[in-house]
Amino acid sequence: LPTLPKRLIVVGGGYIACEMASIFHGLGCGVQLVYRGEQVLRHFDEEVARFVTHEMRGHGVQLQLNAQPKSIERLADGSLRLTAADGRHFDGDTVLMATGRVANTEGLGLDVAGVHTNGQGQVEVNARFETNVPGIYALGDVVGRLELTPVALAEAMALVDQLFGPAPGKTARTMDYENVPTAVFTHPAIGTVGLTEAQARERFAHIDIYRGDYRPLRHALSGSPSRELVKLIVDSASQRVVGLHMVGEDAGEIVQGFAVALKAGLTKDVFDQTIGIHPTSAEEFVTLRE
Repeated sequence: LPTLPKRLIVVGGGYIACEMASIFHGLGCGVQLVYRGEQVLRHFDEEVARFVTHEMRGHGVQLQLNAQPKSIERLADGSLRLTAADGRHFDGDTVLMATGRVANTEGLGLDVAGVHTNGQGQVEVNARFETNVPGIYALGDVVGRLELTPVALAEAMALVDQLFGPAPGKTARTMDYENVPTAVFTHPAIGTVGLTEAQARERFAHIDIYRGDYRPLRHALSGSPSRELVKLIVDSASQRVVGLHMVGEDAGEIVQGFAVALKAGLTKDVFDQTIGIHPTSAEEFVTLRE
């Protein structure tokens, strides 16, 4: 953008829409996030999504939910008006559309080569990243699994070992999509690894939920009303921690470390026996008892 808009309308409810809304609001823009559904970040843990929604509103982002965009028109003063199907309208200087992505495969000649794609243009591959055409492989966002840069890199390394063998003394790398940590750089940020509460209830007969909702100690001085959330999801039978979620400052940094613990299959008892670093938000994960 050549200039910073004073008023920005963001259309969408996924993590990119929420990140852009938070970033532009942090730069001083008046931001309205317009989403057709009743809850943003619907692919994340529901409690986490609702907590972030409340905190984003508290920071000043205007969330306009259940608003299906119908049209955009330019007004006489040069501003833009977005009108929803229910008649509501929202005015701004710029509209940012964050309503999803499609695979950028058009024009590659995949049809000429005979490579199969699905209705979204994504390349169809098997577990070894092979297409239906021998000698042609695909990985990363274009295959539509987890559209994350580190996942694409890991898939590439797995394919390298598959085609050429592992480095001397190393075990061949494989791709595992379980317990992939992710972060959403909203204000406040989200860090998550493992299953959501809903996913855990589908997979296990019984689960235990440990959670903490608190005002960070540093805000005792700043006076900010901002709160943070930490949440552990545990399989009752094995006591293995199967989901870990956080909303708060440095959530991505904190959850990256705990992702190693989930990958190793550690139990809630191991968390309980780990000494926390005080005063940090990270220590909340090893002090949850009820």
